[in-house]
Amino acid sequence: MRFFHLSDLHIGLRLKGRDLSEDQRYIFEQIADIAAERRPDAVVIAGDIYDKAVPSAEAVELFDRFVMLLREACPEAVLMMISGNHDSAGRVNVFRGVLGRQGVHMIGLPPRLPEEHIERVVLEDSFGRVNFLLLPFVRPSTVRLIVGEDEERLSYDEAMKRLIAREDIDTGERNVFVSHQFYLPDGRSADDVERMSSEIVTVGNIDQISASVLEPFDYAALGHIHKPMTVGESRFRYCGTPIACSVDEEGQQKGIIEVTLGAKGDVTTEVLPLTPLRQVRRIKGTLAEVLGQPSDDYVTVILTDKEELDALDTQDRLHTAFPNLLETRREGQEKRLLEKLSVRQEELSEYELCCEFLGSPSDGEREILQDVINTVLGRRKE
Repeated sequence: MRFFHLSDLHIGLRLKGRDLSEDQRYIFEQIADIAAERRPDAVVIAGDIYDKAVPSAEAVELFDRFVMLLREACPEAVLMMISGNHDSAGRVNVFRGVLGRQGVHMIGLPPRLPEEHIERVVLEDSFGRVNFLLLPFVRPSTVRLIVGEDEERLSYDEAMKRLIAREDIDTGERNVFVSHQFYLPDGRSADDVERMSSEIVTVGNIDQISASVLEPFDYAALGHIHKPMTVGESRFRYCGTPIACSVDEEGQQKGIIEVTLGAKGDVTTEVLPLTPLRQVRRIKGTLAEVLGQPSDDYVTVILTDKEELDALDTQDRLHTAFPNLLETRREGQEKRLLEKLSVRQEELSEYELCCEFLGSPSDGEREILQDVINTVLGRRKE
């Protein structure tokens, strides 16, 4: 049996204010083309379908088109997807029963009552049954409702252990776990995992879960981490985002993980590379050097010129060379600004310091800033 593992579509995402719908449409069409060629038995999407809990009508339309493309590309394939922490669980769960009968399993809500269990989809091939357990993003508070309200406060790790322990998992059969959480191999710290700025990171990494809970499964199709990576073993994998969602994802090879299950214990994976419509890149150099590398990519420009530059002229020239310019930085600008402010902080008022730090706020922004500062100072005096 072969299936595709995708996750973190983040439909509706804006990169530094740039609308990525055209790029997402392009990559979805590419995924559908690959599906038409490879003909997987199933397609799994491990959460964060949308970038926001209340997606725009355009985002919903784009996802609808993607599902239709997949259905046309491989009409016999079963489509399975779960909600992630960015999604509205209730919205993803709509028409769950009806869609399931059409081979499209959209699971938005995890178990919430003692009699409820993790959703299962069972497929068969010449080696027997394959059980897909589909668990949307879950918080410990949800698990407490299942195990009893008088139960002690649960950590994410303990909550996941409790949920999986409730399931009757036949380890003699092949089992695939689809989950959207932050898993860590035993003995590793959360600080060892490179996180992308486009991810939501909890304070103190309280959402981390030991990967030991994945042991009963032949494969874990994971979502939540945006950089492709394994979790201790090659059979427990984050596939990453299909396109770069932040500047620090520059240079990452995005792709689909194609999973092949043979007889029990025989699991192989292959990354099917995806080529974006536009790359996300950083370009560093003097203004003259940068302007010599025009591009339609999403670009962050880091200028190294020592002399002062005319801000308006520089931006006009950069936007001409890079129509999808994300931002412009001056090398060492933040350090120089902080040094300048530290020298002058005794000479300036709180309001003047803020204006200096912000650059050139508009009249409206200055009014808001003054009002905020007055409010804060007034409370201090109280």
